Amino acid sequence: MAECIHGFENGLCDSCFPKAAPVKPVVARVVQPRTSSGGRAGKQPPRPTFVVADQRVYHVTHVSNLEAIVDAGELNATSTPVVDVSSDLTHELRSTAEFAANQRVSDHVAFYLSPQATVWDSLREGAVDPRWSDAARTAAVSDFVVLVSNFGALGTPVVTDGDAAGSVTRFATDPGSVDRLLRTLYGTEQARDAEVLAPEPIPFEAIQLVGVANEPMRERVREIVGSTKIVVYPPWFQPTPAS
Repeated sequence: MAECIHGFENGLCDSCFPKAAPVKPVVARVVQPRTSSGGRAGKQPPRPTFVVADQRVYHVTHVSNLEAIVDAGELNATSTPVVDVSSDLTHELRSTAEFAANQRVSDHVAFYLSPQATVWDSLREGAVDPRWSDAARTAAVSDFVVLVSNFGALGTPVVTDGDAAGSVTRFATDPGSVDRLLRTLYGTEQARDAEVLAPEPIPFEAIQLVGVANEPMRERVREIVGSTKIVVYPPWFQPTPAS
């Protein structure tokens, strides 16, 4: 059966499963009612439904770390990875950054709100970003995998509007502020800088799909993750096009 490369259920993606052109209906002219000022009331476009729990989140790691994650059955912020993709400076800053009493950034599993996250994009561009380790910067981008889940599968995560170790970053920690910040970030460029910090551990079963750069990596990952859905989607592994 064909599989959507964008991670949607079969039949829900118009690109991978194009629908037949609909029969053009006969539309009768509708006169808009007049407003109190005498003008015609304009047609209001429908607003997309925003459901916090359904918002997708993305965790990037080196493929060499994947087997240990699957064997443990969870993502754990304090485990020792085979390939540490974070620099010593990143570890230091995140281990000293607290957003509440005894709540350190480093004790949480970090996800992005976008597969085009700024920090991930810097690695894809080959930029010297101090947040990435030497091992990460010298690895091929195709050696990374993107683990995709949704907000509702992460327990009670915290949302930031920027780098979680940044001195001016805002944190949303309660459901009301999380909802407001996510709605503010949704569909904006700033969402690329945001983070979702999930309390560890995150069960691997919460990962809905794994994004990879090419078919050889897909076969390698399939041997590790078994039945977890794997999608080949090269744009996630290429620099974000300039707007």
